[in-house]
Amino acid sequence: MSVISRAATEIPIKEMFGIITGAVAPRPIAMVSTIAKDGQVNLSPFSFFNAFGANPPTLVFSPSRRVRDNTVKHTLENVLEVPEAVIHICNSEQVEQLSLSSAEYAREENEFIKAGFKSSPSISVTPPRMAEAPVSFECKVKDVISLGEDRGAGNLVICEVQYIHINDAILDSNGMIDPFLLDPVSRLGKAWYGKVTKDSLFEIQKPLGIPGIGIDQLPAALKHSHILSGNDLAKLASVPSLPSSIIDIKENMEGQELQLKIKTLLAQNEIEAAWKLLT
Repeated sequence: MSVISRAATEIPIKEMFGIITGAVAPRPIAMVSTIAKDGQVNLSPFSFFNAFGANPPTLVFSPSRRVRDNTVKHTLENVLEVPEAVIHICNSEQVEQLSLSSAEYAREENEFIKAGFKSSPSISVTPPRMAEAPVSFECKVKDVISLGEDRGAGNLVICEVQYIHINDAILDSNGMIDPFLLDPVSRLGKAWYGKVTKDSLFEIQKPLGIPGIGIDQLPAALKHSHILSGNDLAKLASVPSLPSSIIDIKENMEGQELQLKIKTLLAQNEIEAAWKLLT
């Protein structure tokens, strides 16, 4: 395997766009409704989007300049005229409608109507919200930061959440958002999208409290194993200290049988049991 290294300044814009969207993935999708000063409504999806804080609650999306001809989107024009937006999270059952709304309709067209979404009045802002969205964030636009004037340049629209609408059908028994019930869609490179499935999600417990010993403190025989992966070693290194009765790992790691047993236990998150094989 070889590594291709190139200076960013030497990569054509169209190719750069493909690299960025292909590598930084999957990306959440913001379905954004805005309104112009004359009252014309716009609805459009953006995958240059994420959350950037909870106090104040802050969401940021970027309507970039079109790579093709350097034109700007109606969404950007609208938030500069009326600094408000409603950001929606859509599910997989709405993804074709979402894609349809991304077409370059004339300014006087309403994408709510074109994509077949129902609009509902917002409470704290002027743009309407999607009635079908699992989650909607009514936002005031705090700032719009232009990242350039050329093709492909982003425009960071910094939004402060004013009001939140959550469909209770996506909540678990504790009142928290369940990822499977939310069923959000994501964006990858080219024409690829992603969705939440049982096979695509997994949980990792955050290392709270006493930090783990770290991979650097593992015995050399473990670190040099050709069977245990970096993920396996990280799980072993999450313990606060090495077991006091550890055996001669170097001798016992020469065969594959013990390493395979350890790997199987770690795949099941049985970290304590894996260490017991080495004590």
